[in-house]
Amino acid sequence: MAHIVFKGVYTALLTPFKDGKLDEKAFQSFVDWQVKEGINGLVPCGTTGESPTLTHEEHHRVVELCIEVAKGRVPVMAGTGSNSTAEAIDLTRHAKQAGADGALIVAPYYNKPTQEGIYQHYKAIHDAVDLPIIIYNIPGRSVINITDDTLARLSELPNIVGVKDATGDLARVYTLRAKAKKPLQLLSGEDMTATAFNAAGGQGCISVSSNIMPKRCAEIQDACMKGDFVKALELNEPLVPLHNVMFCETSPAPVKYAASLMGKCQPDLRLPLVTLTEDSKKQVAQVLKSLHLL
Repeated sequence: MAHIVFKGVYTALLTPFKDGKLDEKAFQSFVDWQVKEGINGLVPCGTTGESPTLTHEEHHRVVELCIEVAKGRVPVMAGTGSNSTAEAIDLTRHAKQAGADGALIVAPYYNKPTQEGIYQHYKAIHDAVDLPIIIYNIPGRSVINITDDTLARLSELPNIVGVKDATGDLARVYTLRAKAKKPLQLLSGEDMTATAFNAAGGQGCISVSSNIMPKRCAEIQDACMKGDFVKALELNEPLVPLHNVMFCETSPAPVKYAASLMGKCQPDLRLPLVTLTEDSKKQVAQVLKSLHLL
């Protein structure tokens, strides 16, 4: 199949809740705002979207709503990962049927599979669903690190098109580029180092901060794609406090609270995540004020 090129900034979308239920109206409005602000792509049902606490029905609905609102204006890369291979296949099948342009599939967490198990997990999904796959490597949450050798082996599969790297290890851009069997689309999973990641050979970022400042995040990535890293650094500098405060507590609690202050959604989270402490709320509000967002 012809693959879309995933590059620039993709927003790891938050999932608004209200009274314990999916707030469809807020989500639709938020997605439309993101597109109008110039975001390059959308990622529903990722970590920031609280995917572990969504029911299958809610997961399907969020993906469908995102695709419906995007209307082809930007690509949609649906989060379809799970620590159950069968469940990941089902979620990926649904994403394809709904019209997603690709699937972001996180490393299978908690189970702690071997590298061979990781390879077989992704291969099974790849073989079951004809959809471009971005592998999501985030050892800090999944407890396993997908090695360069395993990623290189997976790169031989036609529909494995890229990697979202959230290790924070910028050297991995170089080592993976050297080992991959074909050119992969390498996307940073960390806002703070995204510009440096691109300078090392990356093509973009799946961003938390772009939930709050999509236009500026898109401008930063645009400068990177043009090779103007001096401009990218200048544009990014004022956002450093935002990148930091988005992780003052477990994400997505800070980004949801920030979005609530901007009138985009309620700050509601699902257990076991809880709302921010008062001190963290003050930190988030202070950063938004400094950026003239409040």
